[in-house]
Amino acid sequence: MKTVLTSKKPLPDPELPALKAELLAAQGELAFAYQQFDQALAPELVECCIYQISAAKARCNYLIRIIKERSPQSALSAEEEALWT
Repeated sequence: MKTVLTSKKPLPDPELPALKAELLAAQGELAFAYQQFDQALAPELVECCIYQISAAKARCNYLIRIIKERSPQSALSAEEEALWT
């Protein structure tokens, strides 16, 4: 009888690098939205910036959650997680 050894280590998700790149892009959009907010003078522009910030934050939070779900046991380093939150 042959014994087959299997690794209990889960395989990394092939989409994980793309998700991380998308998160970095979303963080850039969030930073840009904050810069625009800091420079906005007209009330309409301030309101627009607030919506952009809210949307970018929601996107970042979504991507962080998806990355955590797909990552094998704490694949996010503490440094990466600090950058993304």
